[in-house]
Amino acid sequence: MPGEVIDRPNPQALSSHIPDDVLKLAVALDKSKLDETDYDGLKQFRRAANYIAAAMIFLGDNVLLERDLTSADIKPRLLGHWGTCPGLVLVYSHLNFLVRKYDIDIIFVVGPGHGAPAILASLWLEGSMGRFYPQYSRDHKGLHNLITGFSTPHGLPSHINAETPGSIHEGGELGYALSVAFGAVMDKPDLIVACVIGDGEAETGPTATAWHAAKYIDPAESGAVIPILHNNGFKISERTVSGCMDDKELVTLYTGYGYQCRIVDDLEDIDADMHRSLEWALAEIRHIQKAARSGKPIMKPRWPMIVMRTPKGWGAPKKVHGEFMEGSFRAHQVPLMAAKTDDSELKELQRWLETYKMKELLTKEGGINDTIASIIPLDDKRKLGQQPITYDAHEELTVTDWRKYEVKKGSLASCMETIGELLDQVVVDNPRSMRIFSPDELVSNKLDAVFRHTGRNFQWDEFSNARGGRVIEMLSEHTMQGFLQGYTLTGRTGLFPSYESFLGIVHTMMIQYSKFNKMSRESTFRKDISSINYLETSTWTRQEHNGFSHQNPSFIGSVLNLKPSAARVYLPPDANTFLSTLAHCLRSKNYVNLMVGSKQPAPVFLSGEEAESHCKAGASVWKFASVDDGLDPDVVIVGIGAEITFEVIVAAAMLRKLAPSLRVRVINVTDLLILELEGSHPHALSHADFNALFTEDKPIHFNYHGYAKELQGLLWGRPNLQRISIESYDEEGSTTTPFDMALRNRVSRYHVAEAAIKGGAIRNEKVRLEQHKLLSSIRHDIAKTQEYIMKTSKDPDGTFDVPNFESGEAVKREAGYAD
Repeated sequence: MPGEVIDRPNPQALSSHIPDDVLKLAVALDKSKLDETDYDGLKQFRRAANYIAAAMIFLGDNVLLERDLTSADIKPRLLGHWGTCPGLVLVYSHLNFLVRKYDIDIIFVVGPGHGAPAILASLWLEGSMGRFYPQYSRDHKGLHNLITGFSTPHGLPSHINAETPGSIHEGGELGYALSVAFGAVMDKPDLIVACVIGDGEAETGPTATAWHAAKYIDPAESGAVIPILHNNGFKISERTVSGCMDDKELVTLYTGYGYQCRIVDDLEDIDADMHRSLEWALAEIRHIQKAARSGKPIMKPRWPMIVMRTPKGWGAPKKVHGEFMEGSFRAHQVPLMAAKTDDSELKELQRWLETYKMKELLTKEGGINDTIASIIPLDDKRKLGQQPITYDAHEELTVTDWRKYEVKKGSLASCMETIGELLDQVVVDNPRSMRIFSPDELVSNKLDAVFRHTGRNFQWDEFSNARGGRVIEMLSEHTMQGFLQGYTLTGRTGLFPSYESFLGIVHTMMIQYSKFNKMSRESTFRKDISSINYLETSTWTRQEHNGFSHQNPSFIGSVLNLKPSAARVYLPPDANTFLSTLAHCLRSKNYVNLMVGSKQPAPVFLSGEEAESHCKAGASVWKFASVDDGLDPDVVIVGIGAEITFEVIVAAAMLRKLAPSLRVRVINVTDLLILELEGSHPHALSHADFNALFTEDKPIHFNYHGYAKELQGLLWGRPNLQRISIESYDEEGSTTTPFDMALRNRVSRYHVAEAAIKGGAIRNEKVRLEQHKLLSSIRHDIAKTQEYIMKTSKDPDGTFDVPNFESGEAVKREAGYAD
């Protein structure tokens, strides 16, 4: 790959124009030495781990160089990233040493996910690979299996994932390690998370915002993160931004974020430098925590962070084919890519691997020597790869009976205000295992009932500092998602409420998390975790005041694309069904739950008992709105989504007057996945159940909240699909009125009635006889309504009144305040 032309390895950053005085902000420490036994243990651990990491990238046989390497010993495909590995091994060795010395709980979150060889090698040395994978036992056979199987179909992948013991972060997409680390320490007062952020990852937007995460850590109740910026200077083919920043720029940047910055760069005595720095960081954390836990919290504490400078690909050949390798971008991935076909590169590989003198570091059986063992924790549960919090820490959530908050059938209630009452009690009942991570204000989304017994947890705000709030609000969807992931993967439960249109910001984060969760479920050692819960409100149907940018239900499709074992999408039609749905989702495990609903006051169609039954079924015939309870219909009309279902209900009432002979069955679907083809999802209706609900052959019209293609994909494979019509959000919107949004997207009562008449006329001769007249009348009403809206900038009076099918008189309802 073409890259920068550099004239020397490890080029230093040019000097900035910032005054030299700012270097006083950098943390200076005494240059004390380590004991020789500690030096030996750390250096030998690193030699062994770096050898194994390099061998994993290259060797398919002859893993301990029992003879000279041949082309046949080299893997057919060389996969992996060497450049970050030596730095990761350095950190890993010192974290284990720190744990052994101080008997503390540390887990390791690794941003440079393709540095898997470094982590897997270290896990093998400490015995964690053998603990969870007998085939990777700490002996000659286990080492052979680890090295030869890496990045092959029968081995472990090239990036850190759920198969990696000790991990809580999918190491593919960059940018999220830091926020995940901070989420993990929340409500875990004794936990420390060391988090390495690569200097390439440090260029991402999510990482830039995640540096603020320390401002949401209350040291009285939570643990701490030690961020370590690994500044090795290069990406795939050019230098990094951080690599081109001098000490003054780095120190002022991270001081401004609120940290004390310690630079580790003494390559002549890197072990003493790193160990002193980690001990300093630990002491600073304990100081901050002690003050908070004694009732005298430090306002705006300066948490420790480390900038670690080591050469890119440290230890690799200095030059290859006359080009700089170590200390350049060429060491980012595979330093000797042609080792299988180029004799000179093969010999260079052998010389490189021999520098580690691996045989000196192993016992006769292939285990580690006593010197390496001396820096590894004695207690298996303290080892970085065997911390129970990373794989077996689930805390059951106490969820009170939602029926306590049941709303009277026939009344008007906001779904969000109603479930806010339930959430308030859930927070009270789970003071250390439930948090709400919200990129939008809960007040705007009408969930502010939770503030009766808790508050926000923003430590830099004097009005929320040190109050133990369960709500974290920050206008960074990425950071909130990272918090949620770290909190969930270490055993707790979280909720992510958001404006509908902006959940898509975390689309790929959610996908990465789901990949981690999928592999966790397939592993032999990872236990259940709480589901990850999204609450999508302020939906497009009522974002008429904020305009087109706020009208986007695409996150539904993102969840639908997940594996059936994970995907769950619910669109409860009223407050009672939302209560039932939320209670179920908070109790559930291992899913990605998406709940979509309205925050405006809306009709309560079902009693608590009816709502519970409806949610268990996932869909049901709404007899009160159907003709003759839905028996022998001419047509079936279906609502999916709160406001969308209301339009279906009003259409059913209209049709009784417009076409009295039309027999209509009204259905609401609250669990979207029941529609999928039988056998393709655990919730999918059997063909018999589908036909019983929707009939075998009658026309069906779906009025759907999301995009039509989503519904088409779910229904694909069902028999007799030609009888189905769908209207949905169609990317039409603006700053307009609520009902105009329904009209523009053809999901209004008029469009539902139009589809019902067309479908019903196929069987019903009376309707067919009047079809043209009826449709002309409806289209006239649409035109007149649109004309009225354009002229007055409001919806016609009575638009949102609720039909009463028994009395025939509508219940007065306003559209609700737009916010």
